[in-house]
Amino acid sequence: MASDMIGFNRSLPDVRPKQCLSKKYPAHLPTTSVIIIFHNEAWSALLRTVHSVINRSPPQALAEVILVDDASTRDHLGHKLDEYVATLSVPVRVERMGVRSGLIQARMRGARVAKGQVLTFLDSHCEVTVGWLEPLLARIAEDRSNVVTPVVDVINDETLAYEGDGEIPFVGVFDWRLTFTWQAVQKRDLALIKGDPTLPIPSPTMAGGLFAIDKGYFVETGMYDPGYEIWGAENLEISFKTWMCGGRLEILGCSHVGHIFRRKAPYTNDHHHDFLSHNNKRLAEVWLDEYKEFFYFVSPYTLAVDEGNITDRLELRRRLGCKSFKWYLENVYPETSWPLKGRKFGEIRHPETGWCLDTGGQTKDPFPVIAHPCHGEGVSQLWMYTSEREVKHDTNCLDFDGSKIQLYGCHQMKGNQEWVYDEKSQELRKDAGKCLDLQVYDGNFTLSVQDCDGNFSQKWVLNMREWELNKLGLYKDKLNQNVPF
Repeated sequence: MASDMIGFNRSLPDVRPKQCLSKKYPAHLPTTSVIIIFHNEAWSALLRTVHSVINRSPPQALAEVILVDDASTRDHLGHKLDEYVATLSVPVRVERMGVRSGLIQARMRGARVAKGQVLTFLDSHCEVTVGWLEPLLARIAEDRSNVVTPVVDVINDETLAYEGDGEIPFVGVFDWRLTFTWQAVQKRDLALIKGDPTLPIPSPTMAGGLFAIDKGYFVETGMYDPGYEIWGAENLEISFKTWMCGGRLEILGCSHVGHIFRRKAPYTNDHHHDFLSHNNKRLAEVWLDEYKEFFYFVSPYTLAVDEGNITDRLELRRRLGCKSFKWYLENVYPETSWPLKGRKFGEIRHPETGWCLDTGGQTKDPFPVIAHPCHGEGVSQLWMYTSEREVKHDTNCLDFDGSKIQLYGCHQMKGNQEWVYDEKSQELRKDAGKCLDLQVYDGNFTLSVQDCDGNFSQKWVLNMREWELNKLGLYKDKLNQNVPF
């Protein structure tokens, strides 16, 4: 209802950093086809996306807009849509999938018929802002192996208000289960851009909904894995492939696009099998090398999934001369919590009670950390103590803001997330003489941070060791049973 009350051509705030306003781009940029996939999208949301692209893109660079209809069933997306787009000033055409095929297949359909030199993919509930396209095309013109994304701002899903700012954007990463997530730019890349928001920021992965890529490069690097189903993992596949096979993936702070982050899909899913696990299994088998066994440890149910034939994707990787996943972790995503040489994983045990720090099975930050009887069964009690003095679980760190102990996205800025472990005293210390404490009251176990007093309530043992890879064949059966590592 809110969307329908807003015109197709509404104005939007210019949320770019002020340094972007004076940045100059080449007069001759490559042309682009903007490809928008939709299935049963709201009329106003879809057309606001289209109109924003037409209104805020340099006419000489915008070759066409391609709308790929993934078998929509709503009447307004049929003949009515065809008639409407025929009246627009920029070539806009509708490609229709005969049957529901999913995001991945629909995008490849759009890519195959595109006329532009660059493919720019957008979701069907976006609005682009002034100056959004020039930075993307200029960066690809510098090097066709650059894959670039705009800063993705929020369009409020209730009020449709545009909520953006010019702050340094978060970058894309992934957790132990190969789930995409956002992370603050870490110290290494902050030093690289030196506070200049106009410089490209390397990103280990991308969300996948909004990005631009040279069409020839997209085709040469195998587009998407055609064995993937519906959606999921395609964003990580193209991210890994870009970095490991000679390209770069970057976020450009001078390009801003708003996106409605819907709380649930407004359509039903008729696919009854676990296509996400299928896609993740293919991703792991093709791109993770020996690290796939770590993924199988935290997601043992995936072992039983049939990934299908991956021969052609393995051959593609060989033909492209791609580097190893180990290289990727060490050089592109060194802040990762995946196993690397010298990193130790294990439990953080409170010897007086036999209880351990535990995530309670939560994965989204922020959430409270709890104490739970030590079970040795891995994931919820799997921690790493880093050289940055972080107590880390996956992409999140133990954080104390002065009142709450919680897991929060790691930022490498010390402060709330710095914990000094003293092996001799067995204390996990904060500044000002504060220690992590586990108290027992009437059978209830309470974590807190208290003045260090040397009591047993503040003793912790970090039972950690390096993760052993290349032994999947020896304990595959145990992985299936999710037994202690």
